[in-house]
This record gives sequence, C-alpha cells and structure tokens, in this order.
Amino acid sequence: MHGAFRDRHHAGSQFTHFSAPFAEFEAPTLQPVPRPNVHLTTLDWIIVAGSMVIAFIPALLMMRRAGSSTAEFFTSGRAAPWWLIGVSMVATTFSTDTPNLVTNLVREQGVASNWVWWAFLLTGIATVFFYARLWRRSGVLTDLEFYEVRYSGKAASFVRGFRAIYLGLFFNCVIMATVNLAVAKIAAVLLGWPMWQTLLVCVGINILFAATSGLWGVMVTDFIQFGIAMAGSIIAAVYALRQPEVGGLTGLMERLPAETFHLVPDFSDWSVALAVFIIPLTVQWWSVWYPGAEPGGGSYIAQRMLAARSERDALQGTLFFNVAHYALRPWPWIIVGLSSLLVFPSLDDIARAFPYVDQRLIGHDMAYPAMLTFLPAGLLGLMVAGLLAAYVSTITTHLNWGTSYLVHDVYRRFGRTDADEKHYVFAGRVVTVVLMLLAAGLTFVLDTARQSFELLMSVGAGTGLIYLLRWYWWRINAWSEVAAMISSFVVSIAFFMAAKQGSGYPAHVVLLATVSITTVVWVVTTFVTKPTDREQLKSFYRLVRPAGPGWQSVREETGLPPSADSIPQMLLGWVLGVSFVYSALFGVGSFLYGQNTQALVWGVVFVVSGVLLARLLSRIWAASAGPEATGASS
Repeated sequence: MHGAFRDRHHAGSQFTHFSAPFAEFEAPTLQPVPRPNVHLTTLDWIIVAGSMVIAFIPALLMMRRAGSSTAEFFTSGRAAPWWLIGVSMVATTFSTDTPNLVTNLVREQGVASNWVWWAFLLTGIATVFFYARLWRRSGVLTDLEFYEVRYSGKAASFVRGFRAIYLGLFFNCVIMATVNLAVAKIAAVLLGWPMWQTLLVCVGINILFAATSGLWGVMVTDFIQFGIAMAGSIIAAVYALRQPEVGGLTGLMERLPAETFHLVPDFSDWSVALAVFIIPLTVQWWSVWYPGAEPGGGSYIAQRMLAARSERDALQGTLFFNVAHYALRPWPWIIVGLSSLLVFPSLDDIARAFPYVDQRLIGHDMAYPAMLTFLPAGLLGLMVAGLLAAYVSTITTHLNWGTSYLVHDVYRRFGRTDADEKHYVFAGRVVTVVLMLLAAGLTFVLDTARQSFELLMSVGAGTGLIYLLRWYWWRINAWSEVAAMISSFVVSIAFFMAAKQGSGYPAHVVLLATVSITTVVWVVTTFVTKPTDREQLKSFYRLVRPAGPGWQSVREETGLPPSADSIPQMLLGWVLGVSFVYSALFGVGSFLYGQNTQALVWGVVFVVSGVLLARLLSRIWAASAGPEATGASS
C-alpha cells in the first residue's frame, strides 16, 4: 500500500474533510514542548550502516547472475520459492509512507478508517485463488507481455506499449515520489535534513541496489529488510505506549474516546461510514487498480508470481503476502497513531515541537516520525535502519518493475529487437537510473500524503472489473482496456482540476462517478469493436486453461477437456482466506483492547478457517497435479 495522503485540511484538495469522531476530545495536560533537533549517536549510525551492509551483500552476490539475461534480471529465472516471493511482496508494500499513512488515517477518523485499505484484502485473496496459478501458467516475463498473449492485432501491441509507458514511467514515478516524500519527512524530523539532501542520499542508495542485483537480489534483500523493519515498528509501538501522556494500553483506552478504537465506523454518521466502509467493501476492492492491490494481480505482485518456480509457489507466496500484509503488520502502526493523539493532539502541537521542520511538510502523517524521537540511542538507530530498509525495499522493487516494462515491453518490443541479452540488461540498468532521478524530481511537487493516494486510486477507478473478467470471459478485447484506461484518466483529471478551481467533491463521490462512467465506456466499447482473433483465443486457452463458462465455446473448438480448476473450490478458498485473515486482524485488535471474549471468538474463527483452508489447498493440489506440472515447466 503506497501513496502519499495529503491532509484534507489542505487548500486545493479535491476531497472534503470528514470530522474525526474524536476531534473534540480534551487535550492532555502535558503539552508538547519544542524538541531539540534529534541527533543520531555513533551507535545509531553504526546500526544503520551495519544493516545496509548486511542487506547489500545479496545484491553483490546476485550481480553476475542478474546480468546473465533479462529473465534473471526481471523474474529471477522463474525459480523463486513461495516464502521468498511472499516476504518480498509484503516487504515491498511496507514502505516509509505506510506507517505515516496509517497514522494519518487513525488521527483523522479513528481505527475504522483503515477500511479504505483493509477492504483490498478481498482483492488480494481473489488473486490467490482465481489468478495466481493462471499468471504462472502464462509464462510471460512481465504482466504486460500478457496483452499479446491474450489479445491480437495492433490493438494488443498498442495497449502493451501504452500501459508500459503509462504505468512504468508516469504512474510508477508518482508512486516512488510519494514514498520519497515520506522518507524526506522522516529525515526532516529525525535528522533535520532538508529534502534535497535526503533525496541525494536516497538516489545513490537505490540506484546501487536496484541496478546491480536484479530481481533475485531485490527479493533476497527484501527478506532481510523485512525483519529489520518489523522489529523497528514493534519497538516504536512499545515506546509510544510508555510515554507519560499515554500511560500504556490501559491509559490509551481510558484517555481517548471509545469510538476512536471501533473496528467499524459509526453508522450514525452516514457520510463517514459510506466513505471509509461501505464503498471500499462494495465497490472499491473490485473496481480500482492500485499497485499491490490490483484486481486479478498485476505490477510487482504479478512479477513475483511470474518469478515463482511453480504454480504452487505462486499461490502460497501470494497467500502468505496477504496474511502478513493485513494481519501481521497493522497494529504496531495503529498503536503509534493512537498514542500520537495524546502526545501531539493537533498539527499545531507537532509544529511547536519541531520548529526546525519546514512547515509545508507538517501534516497528520508526520505524527509517526514525531513519535520516533522518544526512542533511546541504539533503538533509534534500529528504527531508522528499519524505515530505511522498508524504503529501499519498496523503491528497488518499483525500479525493477518499471524498468522491466520500459525495457522489455517498449524498447525490446518496439525499438531494438535483435540485441543480445547483456545489451538489454545494460539498458535496464540505465533506465533504472533515469527512473530514480525522475521520481526524485517529482517529489518536490508533492506536499503530504493523502491527496496523491486518492488521486492514484481515482485514476485507476473503473478498470478493475476488466482485469478480473479478461481471464474468464473471451469477449473482453484490447480496445476494452484502452477505453477503460483513457476514460478513467480523463474523468479523474477532470475532478482533480475542478478541485484546483475550488469545486471539490468527497472522495467517495469521485470514486463512484469515475467507476460508473468508466464501466459504461469499456462495456460499450467491448461490444462495438471486433473480438480478439479466434486463433489467438484458442492459443491462450491452451496455455492458461481458465475454468468456467466464459471460455466454453473456445474450449470446444480446441477439443480440450474442461479445466482441472474448480470455480466452486476457488470461491470457497476466497471465503475461507478472507475469514482467516480478518479474524487474525480483529482478534489481535480485540486482545489489545482487553476484549478477551471477543478475541476468543475471533480466535475460534481463525483456527477453524485455517484448518479448512489447509484441507482445501490439499484438494486443489491433488486436482491440479497435471496442469501444475505443465505450468511449472513453462
């Protein structure tokens, strides 16, 4: 989950502000005082440097292997085990902007506001059971190569090249810039560095990592960095609770309004419930394309599935990612966000406590790095190392992913088509440098976190249903996707420009309008344009073998038997997977809240759904042993 969330008080935001249910609570008597510019001790710097050296060792070890071919550089030779791709996925989505984002949400609208991203679990588990094996069977090097496997003619080539530039260059640089912004804010609070200095250091580190090691080095580095980052986030939560204004979990529960801790929003305030709960669970999860939470998989999630050594590894790695992403990581960030409400109740308190920080950077998302200043020497260094590890993990993945699009799907496909593998690997390293420099420059345009995230979501709104249906319905064609992308972009930019002129709309209104218009446009386009060439459809079916009635006519023409995949099994897996993860998430929260009976109920749901899920997976592997062997060898 990436994206910079701008404080919704900020002028020019296209999104109206919803009052937090606890906005009027009485501030604690201990008021923040100006804190001195935080300085890392020698011990802190040793810990930071040591963690970077340890993390960079895999990059050096993998450098020669990564340089041997584009398959090694971009998909690790299709030999990655499930645990490595799973940890790499979750490490990539654990960036410096993620704890800032969660803190921003908690401070503005309480814990329940996290449903704006918790709802994406429905997408993630659907990817596990409906799409992970199909991606692995496709055998493509990038998810954009899929377009010329699934579609035919000039339209297929156009959409492949268009999306490569649109996502690999434009979209990717915006995402990296929002992550850069978060690390710049953290460095401003903890180190007193100006943005240019932070970006200069970060550009050097990321280019060194990403351009050297390829995907193998990125994933192994992710594995190490995830451990460092998780340790740091847990330590930050522990020390946040130790602050005298907080008074531990008991004090936290007593000193903040009860509605702050609710796991679902208060339905008496319909506008809030609609925006942060109803719309995400009913519309957003299937309709919005967003990196890391794409309907049907895509971007670096698809890249990891394509790198798996088998269909089984692709499915299990993606399942582990969703468990870790939604159930393992959120609560340490939520605890820090809640504690910050007592230590820094308002933006003015943050500004007074850190007068040396550029006031343009002050926002609710800055409360997270502000809370880190209470860490003692040594632990502060570990926390900085963890945040740096999370940052580097995310940026190196986006660099490798974006480069794979621009080199494999643009340069190699439409430019120089006859060079050897080493040439394309070298081109990839050059493009990596260019992307990082562009993202660094774009960072100066951004302010805080929220607006960018919601703009990115609105730009991808309405396209998600295509990415779900294209695997299971033959009638979707390349022009369907072109129409969806263009209409979604045009509508989103129109709302964005209207907001700049002072005519802003609530985020959920923007989302619903964009989804509605985009869906009508692509559905009409699908039926008025020529279908994909029949031979191309048969070739795709032979390769991927999707289940269900949507390919029945094509399957009959191929003479192949029905797919070994079972739609009812996949639906059951989806329900069990969602229950398994949500019960873990809410069970941990109930335990922290001291609601032991409720925690026990969630624990029972967790165990039962986990046992049933394990049995279902065994049946799936037994039923798909033949197709899996084929997929694994592709």
